[in-house]
Amino acid sequence: MKIDSTVTQFLVDNIDTDQIIPARFLKTISKVGLGDQLFYDWRYNADGSPKPEFVLNTEKAKKSQVLVAGDNFGCGSSREHAPWALTQYGFQAVISTSFADIFKNNSLKNRLLPIVVSKEVHTALLGALAADPDLRVSVDVEAQTVSWTGGPSVTFPIDAFSKHCILAGVDEIGYVQQHEAQIAAFEAGRVLSLNTLG
Repeated sequence: MKIDSTVTQFLVDNIDTDQIIPARFLKTISKVGLGDQLFYDWRYNADGSPKPEFVLNTEKAKKSQVLVAGDNFGCGSSREHAPWALTQYGFQAVISTSFADIFKNNSLKNRLLPIVVSKEVHTALLGALAADPDLRVSVDVEAQTVSWTGGPSVTFPIDAFSKHCILAGVDEIGYVQQHEAQIAAFEAGRVLSLNTLG
């Protein structure tokens, strides 16, 4: 999996999951429409009209697959709807200096790539974006690298299981389904063993 995209910046530290997707939108078990509710309370006026100055309401953001966020992104309560909303909006990766552990795990389970970089790399990327707002970032999941024109190629961490699932395009249930034949063979052998013992 490779991502080549322009970048949306939302450089607020300690953004919690209730800001990403307010609690009143958690009643649904469907991902459909959650992209419209992403950062709802910051993104819309009281009458529901979009705030034109808010970054996610720009045409550039709507075409971007990479979000550059502030530190400690996704803190607060656990809610799978937060990565759902981000992916439904169109983001495939979020770059930050740190993520809340629960949000990070929920993201990886929902094919949203949380990329942790050092403060130095984060600052360098922001400097490159200041010089060229249309800068494109390249993410290579197989190589575990993020890079941009004129910048370094930086390695980011990801556990082997999450990496496999993202590259295969499956979640945890999909991973199990990939092994249906082996599971069926094991169960058949177990039943045979039980019958023999009986």
